[in-house]
Amino acid sequence: MADPRWMVITGASSGIGAEMARIAAERGRPLVLVARREERLRALAAELAPKVATEIVALDLERPEGALRLVEELGARGIVPETLVNNAGFGLRGRFATMSYEDQVAMVELNVTTLTRLCRLVLPGMIERRRGGIVNVASMAAYQAIPFMAVYAATKAYVVSLSEALHEEARRHGVVVTVVCPGPTATEFTLRANVEKSKMFSTGSMSAAEVARLGLDGYEKGRAVVVTGGRNHLIGIASKLLPRLASRRVAGWMQG
Repeated sequence: MADPRWMVITGASSGIGAEMARIAAERGRPLVLVARREERLRALAAELAPKVATEIVALDLERPEGALRLVEELGARGIVPETLVNNAGFGLRGRFATMSYEDQVAMVELNVTTLTRLCRLVLPGMIERRRGGIVNVASMAAYQAIPFMAVYAATKAYVVSLSEALHEEARRHGVVVTVVCPGPTATEFTLRANVEKSKMFSTGSMSAAEVARLGLDGYEKGRAVVVTGGRNHLIGIASKLLPRLASRRVAGWMQG
């Protein structure tokens, strides 16, 4: 367990998290795979085992105690994370006033609170060691208010703002904090969020493998923000140039 290069990936059972694990394994990084679905984690660990050391932690990070339990489990196994990938999260599409209260609070708990807790728990050690860093997975949804995905977009705006601030605080200590902002991506997220038939996704999506590669490449280059794909760069520019009224109405039309 003494290898100093451990990468801990939350939400690793599918989608971008699983693809990041595959890419990191190709690059020789030992991995800790974290998610609720233990059988998925075991299958992925078996796939990667010939390439790198792999540990799994089956844990529900939506629970308030989840972040601390994860860090305690790492300590019990003698694992010091060099890189933390905060990929666990989910979104839901629907009207704020009628969507389940419990689901929306759970979204904030996982996308915002757990991510913040994990950053706070691991960053001091990285700063002390003067190495490593954090990859937070956000979304292009962070760049404008999105009717019918109001809470999700707000949580991702928080992730971008937090990550950029932490990047500036940490970089002088040799630590990198990168936020990855994918646009529509072909993952299980689209089914849970009920967005597969929205106009935004009907215009096409990137593969999870491509998003994962771009995200990890950006992190390794020390970038603060990684927007995946040329079309998404244009969307990001347009969201800044358009008046907020126009931006949110276009976003609402795309999701409604």
